[in-house]
Amino acid sequence: MLPEQQHTLADLIRAAVARLLPDAQPTIRLERPKVAAHGDIACNVAMQVAKPAGRNPRELAQQIVDTLMAEPAARELLESGEIAGPGFINFRITAAARQAVLPAITQRGTEYGRAARNGNKVLVEFVSANPTGPLHVGHARQAALGDSLCRLFDASGWDVTREFYYNDAGNQIHNLALSVQARARGIEPDSAEYPADGYKGDYIADIARDFLAGATVQAADSVPVTASRDAEDLDTIRRFAVAYLRREQDLDLQAFDLKFDNYYLESSLYEDGRVQQAVDRLIASGHTYEEGGALWLRTTELGTGDDKDRVMRKSEGGYTYFVPDVAYHLAKWERGYIKAVNIQGSDHHGTVARVRAGLQALDLGIPKDYPDYILHKMVKVMRGGEEVKISKRAGSYVTLRDLIDWVGRDAVRYFLIQRRADSEFVFDIDLARKQSDENPVFYIQYAHARICSILRKHLDENTANAQVDILATDTADYAQADISLLTAPSEFVLLQRLAEFPAMVQQSAQDLAPHQVAFWLRDCAADFHAWYNAEHTLVDDRALRLARLRLAAATRQVLANGLALLGVSAPERMDRSISE
Repeated sequence: MLPEQQHTLADLIRAAVARLLPDAQPTIRLERPKVAAHGDIACNVAMQVAKPAGRNPRELAQQIVDTLMAEPAARELLESGEIAGPGFINFRITAAARQAVLPAITQRGTEYGRAARNGNKVLVEFVSANPTGPLHVGHARQAALGDSLCRLFDASGWDVTREFYYNDAGNQIHNLALSVQARARGIEPDSAEYPADGYKGDYIADIARDFLAGATVQAADSVPVTASRDAEDLDTIRRFAVAYLRREQDLDLQAFDLKFDNYYLESSLYEDGRVQQAVDRLIASGHTYEEGGALWLRTTELGTGDDKDRVMRKSEGGYTYFVPDVAYHLAKWERGYIKAVNIQGSDHHGTVARVRAGLQALDLGIPKDYPDYILHKMVKVMRGGEEVKISKRAGSYVTLRDLIDWVGRDAVRYFLIQRRADSEFVFDIDLARKQSDENPVFYIQYAHARICSILRKHLDENTANAQVDILATDTADYAQADISLLTAPSEFVLLQRLAEFPAMVQQSAQDLAPHQVAFWLRDCAADFHAWYNAEHTLVDDRALRLARLRLAAATRQVLANGLALLGVSAPERMDRSISE
């Protein structure tokens, strides 16, 4: 059922209950039965209201069905209502209600599944890699999750900003500069003179070579940095290396077809005085205390679940890492982002309570659960039955660019989204390269390509114009086909799946769960393939052919819309096919 049909049905059920029990105030929940044979929609409203009213739930459920089915508007949507178990109502919807999804898809096209703009802003921070090396597979998972979530928010009506936060003010940056300086001096990574905590990948040698050559580098949203060629000029080496790696990360993200709206530097929080301002506000709020020469925040009293108070300023001076995080998230709030989502590795678990506690301590009315977090587990990469751990370019880990080079961008995006973020995941390179129904992204894309092939064949047989666009459904000869002819069981299943798409999109955004889109696409492709194998499309009966072509074209449109939410392409042709 389409969302608007479900809203109508919910109102009709509420009205039926009101006629029987005027004082009842039920919450109408419409769900899909766990067993398809039980019906199309299940509702527990009778069980909700029966006990307070002193009624038998099964008897009340039957009265609700009888009252409901006496309404002409309900009979347009419902074929029947059956009572099950202690009082569940299982509805079967009419063929016309199922078929109504096709005009909706034709009318909305690429907008099908998208909601109206809601006027609210959301900031999604993800990847946020330190500029100390290439983006690794963990960053790749963040890139896939973050970009898909942004697409889902946009489809749900939000004004979305993608933000990349650079930690460019810590010890890691100093170690990067020392590593590049060592290579510029001709010191190899295996030498005793090489920095103990230095970076050893080949990219360090590349930076040193370009620095000595006097190169100029520029990252996105930054000023160019020109090398001084002086191996003793550590400050310029640091600025050059950071700019160089930021540019390299930009290129990695471009290969992933990902563009950020804003880049935020940790160093700017100090330069703009935001860190000190946040500390001053925290002290003024009365939630801090001095002990052992250190400044502490009473995080345990702020209701965010932290198990002990946290040091803000160390006894030897300098702020702990969560203080600039609080300043940064205060800046998000002050920029008008009523919703903010951070996508980080599961090793950042301890950060959640501390940042939220710091924001609560400011006494500014920021919600206790601000910001939202998606904490993902790392990815294990397998190829040829063995784990892949080393990248020559990075020195010690598989990079985002490695994955794209091995299997292509579409497979990387889909594979890294298809599991819950907090689940362990094995990226099987061999599976991602397979052109078979074992490979989920190939299986879905092939469904789209197969439909394009069907439409192309029909046009070849029925038009002399070779320039006709097979995707232009609104001008095709099947645009006004008689959809009442679509009554086969496999057609009803596919129609219901297509009708679920808008609600699934909204729920996935609400749950911060892009993997739900990946699951849905796999199920939709399976329903299409099952229908294709059960019912011939290009039949001699012209009316039936056109009706089935309209269903195929609608399925293609929704598959394309869903793949777009994951940043995955919807090809019109594919080299190999799944066996029939």
